[in-house]
Amino acid sequence: MNEIFNHSSFSQDVIDKVRAEEKDWEANEVAQFLRKQAERKEQFFTLGDFPVKRTYTAADLAETPLEDIGLPGRYPFTRGPYPTMYRSRPWTMRQIAGFGTGEDTNKRFKYLIAQGQTGISTDFDMPTLMGYDSDHRMSEGEVGREGVAIDTLADMEALFDGIDLEKISVSMTINPSAWILLAMYIVLAQKRGYDLDKLSGTIQADILKEYMAQKEYIFPVEPSVRIVRDCITYCARNMKRYNPINISGYHISEAGSSPLHEAAFTLANLIVYVEEVMKTGMAVDDFAPRLAFFFVCQADFFEEVAKFRALRRCYAKIMKERFGAKNPESMRLRFHCQTAAASLTKPQYMVNVVRTSMQALAAVLGGCQSLHTNGYDEAFAIPTEDAMRMALRTQQVIAEETNVTQVIDPLGGSYYVETLTTDYEKRIFEILAEVESNGGTLKLIRDGWFQKNIADFAYETALRKQSGDKPVIGVNRFVDDQEDPKIHTHPYDQTTAERQVARTQRVRRERDPDKHEALIKKLVATALDPKENIMPVTIELVANGATMGDIVETLKDVWGTFRETPVY
Repeated sequence: MNEIFNHSSFSQDVIDKVRAEEKDWEANEVAQFLRKQAERKEQFFTLGDFPVKRTYTAADLAETPLEDIGLPGRYPFTRGPYPTMYRSRPWTMRQIAGFGTGEDTNKRFKYLIAQGQTGISTDFDMPTLMGYDSDHRMSEGEVGREGVAIDTLADMEALFDGIDLEKISVSMTINPSAWILLAMYIVLAQKRGYDLDKLSGTIQADILKEYMAQKEYIFPVEPSVRIVRDCITYCARNMKRYNPINISGYHISEAGSSPLHEAAFTLANLIVYVEEVMKTGMAVDDFAPRLAFFFVCQADFFEEVAKFRALRRCYAKIMKERFGAKNPESMRLRFHCQTAAASLTKPQYMVNVVRTSMQALAAVLGGCQSLHTNGYDEAFAIPTEDAMRMALRTQQVIAEETNVTQVIDPLGGSYYVETLTTDYEKRIFEILAEVESNGGTLKLIRDGWFQKNIADFAYETALRKQSGDKPVIGVNRFVDDQEDPKIHTHPYDQTTAERQVARTQRVRRERDPDKHEALIKKLVATALDPKENIMPVTIELVANGATMGDIVETLKDVWGTFRETPVY
């Protein structure tokens, strides 16, 4: 797998001629010009610290086999997972929304759908993410503040009221308690009479990157990975169009990692999940076609395009060579992309529109399958409707006006992009080899190895911003002394917690207490048997009015909770 540089795509005579011409150019035109005007730096680097040459030629592609570049929709899928890409249909425009109660977010969903959004993406508040009911003491002050509050099936019914779930793809951005939200979604679909095989979308459910980066975890690592395994196997058997996981590099990047570590650490997590599912006896081709990914698109335009192309190539090789996949669908990396929230600024905040536009274009040229563009006011609060409309219009302009969708992988063949793609592939496999030689992903999570790598790069980036070596317009470059005008931000409705708690308590009063207790005992028995799948009993529980807190608190008693050893 690591032996990718196995033969030249060009004859040695051609390579020698190009290199000789480049050497002559350096000695004459370049040297002559440098005597009159020096370059801005001695050495240039990508945002991820890959050195960048002055120019690239055909000689730089000498070690990249032509079959590694290939064609769209054909192994190793460097140029795109599908043969026609956006010529058949554009990416899913999936703007994220979530605040207040289910009813509140439902209104935002319907607004965005009316504006042309083609997929739903849901943010949940911190109590929901961490498995607390809205009336738990740990939820005070946080109910519906930074996402929608979901405690029971009744909340899920309000969230998707009037929205046909067979016709629109639904993503739910949640990890430690993701399987409970999936259970609610399934029960809602069954109550409406939907065919589960017609539902499309995803739960995020990628718990390993939580231990690495985002720190939203509840249980120890082993039972948490078991839950992910159970989601994947359940969906593979019962929901043929649904993605049971979005393996996420986005949060690794937002925690401060380099683009390289975002890519490599995500694939390290993939390997763990695939191994765990295959231990159940399920063949790789029975579940791998529905694995999906989630990446950020940062500011370094060409590096991001190369990163996405390299990720597709690496994934294809891992699935084929390591896991023995035979179905091409098992080797196609499909990914959702979001522009970089961490790049947004409060000073001169309208510059965020430009940042988001450039990042969105790179995501499209990199071949994403769905895209969220950030609102210009997200450095302040949950985005307003105006900011979300502008973010959606950004995608629509790219799709409808620029004509970049007419050609698949238009940057394919670029000497620079192809070289950087191969450099990324090489470095990704080097990191994966390092992870394996040091005991594997789970051991290195416990050791804090991933966390340290992320923290080190984040610290270096902070120093570069402070020194001005990493430009941030409006912050350390082109600073405007004038104060930004007051901005209208999304308000927090102070009645949210009261409304939410009232519904949760009503559901508790109206459920069958005897059946609830029997199902809680069944949950404990299931949790104690690691071979059992936890999804069926969870579906039964939420259908009977169990709250998220009921389920999570019960499992805390069985499995305990995770406490991280800090890394300094």
